[in-house]
Amino acid sequence: MRIDVLGAVRASRDDGTPVDLGGPRHREVLARLVAAGGRMVATDTLVDDLWAEPPVRAVGALRTFVAALRRAVEPDRPPRTPPRVLVTEGPGYVLRLPRENVDVHRFEDALARARRTPDALTDLDAALASWRGPAYADVTGSPWAQRERTRLEELRLEGVELRARLLLDSGAGAELVAELGAHVAEHPWREPAWGLLARALHRAGRQADALATLRRARTMLADQLGLDPGADLRRLETDILNGVTTLQPARTVWTAGVRLGPRTTVELARTLALAGGDALVHARRDRLAAAQAAERTGDIALTARVIGAYDVPALWSRADDPEQSRAVVAAAERTLAALGPDGPAELRARLLTTVAVESRGADLSGTERRRAGQAAREAEALARELGDPALLVFALNGVFLQSFTRPGLAAARDVIGIEMLDLATRHELSNFAVLGRLVRLQSASALGDLHAATAHAEAAEHLAVSTEASLVPVLTGWFRARATAARSAEPGGPTAATAAAHYRVAEDALAGTAAMPGLHRGLFALALLGLRLLHGRPAPTDSALDWGPYHPWTHPLVLLARNRAEEARIALARAPEPPLDHMQEALWCLTAHAAARLGERRIAARAATALRPAHAEHAGGASGMLTLGPVARYLAEAEACARGR
Repeated sequence: MRIDVLGAVRASRDDGTPVDLGGPRHREVLARLVAAGGRMVATDTLVDDLWAEPPVRAVGALRTFVAALRRAVEPDRPPRTPPRVLVTEGPGYVLRLPRENVDVHRFEDALARARRTPDALTDLDAALASWRGPAYADVTGSPWAQRERTRLEELRLEGVELRARLLLDSGAGAELVAELGAHVAEHPWREPAWGLLARALHRAGRQADALATLRRARTMLADQLGLDPGADLRRLETDILNGVTTLQPARTVWTAGVRLGPRTTVELARTLALAGGDALVHARRDRLAAAQAAERTGDIALTARVIGAYDVPALWSRADDPEQSRAVVAAAERTLAALGPDGPAELRARLLTTVAVESRGADLSGTERRRAGQAAREAEALARELGDPALLVFALNGVFLQSFTRPGLAAARDVIGIEMLDLATRHELSNFAVLGRLVRLQSASALGDLHAATAHAEAAEHLAVSTEASLVPVLTGWFRARATAARSAEPGGPTAATAAAHYRVAEDALAGTAAMPGLHRGLFALALLGLRLLHGRPAPTDSALDWGPYHPWTHPLVLLARNRAEEARIALARAPEPPLDHMQEALWCLTAHAAARLGERRIAARAATALRPAHAEHAGGASGMLTLGPVARYLAEAEACARGR
């Protein structure tokens, strides 16, 4: 027999004779088992899905429906022989049918094959033609059915667009103009569809219409959503304007432009993120899209798994995309609330770690920071109880990122790095072994132990070869520039010009990745300022320097270098306390130095109080990327100023 749910729920025998499934509840039970995809559905789950407020005899009623369905789908089954189609398994029921006998499974399988193999177009055509209307069309008022309808409609739209893409890639597609025009009109927010319509118009020799379509897409996205077109649409418009005769598909992995399910999307995003570079930017975007798609299903456990699956090692304490990070944190906190305190410990630990890892940046409120710190501690405790090394090392990543609560904690962070490295090495978690090395490099750099930091840099570079971690040599290149800068202040060391040149090379390498704006912005300017301070020189005054997020703390020194002392005094008074991140010691030292230069005793005293716990560290060293010299030097300046000397 076969069952169809892409439209109203129906069943038929092998000869095409329809099967009388009974009333609405009977059809809903069968439909719910189809939606389970061959997995057992517990009796309690079926009762909850069938009734918003189950009656007293709900389980008995369910058994009656199942018995009637068994008679309908296996009318010739001999008495007292076990059913073969609708089977009792454990505490529930399973539908046992080959996938090709259920239209929704044929469709899902055909779509999966077409994603992998362009030659599977015929199967995809047939699968799309099997749709008779919305999935589970006659199962109304049931949240599970609505979630499935939403999910399957998304897959149907992907199938329509994938079919068009395959035809266009094969050299056909001019006949798709009307079909794609209607598709775009009905679904104007699907950006890939606009590109497909433009390609079809171009294939039909209608270049002007193709350009008009892309401009319409640009206007619609800007006016309605406040967004610019993506890279694919921009490239397509450029190709058409340049008279390219054959428009090629996007030069990305095959899944680009095809929206996968949330689980698949987040796994792909995680893989791409570990590769670094431009892939990391796209991975972060796709990770958020996967989390939002999972939330739309209403499946709390699925949402928790999708959000928590993105266990990508994170090193820097400032978010690259603060808005995106806030959205991920909000999704994780909503899911935690839905799971409740008694939810699965592993899922809660992953969600709590996500909150800790993503809660980074200078713009966090005190409440958000405290909540993130608590999340990190809870995640670590849960991971230790569960005894899962992969989960524990991920949780420790959150603990590390929440360990910048005050200056002077480099030694404590090194302890975290030691455990991360030990766990990752013993359990072959190579990406976290790289992170452990980089954490220890930063800690050794902050403590002024350049020999140990160099050893960690070399070990990280060695691991990066096998893990394909492209950002590692960029970061270790910055560390070597930082070491050169420190040696330039020593007798017989390299010149300041040589150190500046090393910083420039490191800056060019980082700028080329375009993947870590939270790290990149202002870093080079701050490194040059640190180099000048090491040599007792004033701040650089080049107006082309981008001070990025460090402007409030560097601006007073730049103004002093321009002999604008009163403006510098005003700028110093306006500078807030440095954010609790990798650069806090460096920014407090800049505050101390400017206060001492200007004789601002109150500000100098505040800076001295903040810096005393870090007296044995090197300013900026916690980044592993630059140095302003020993904190003790700036602390002495601040204390002397505060005492009026």
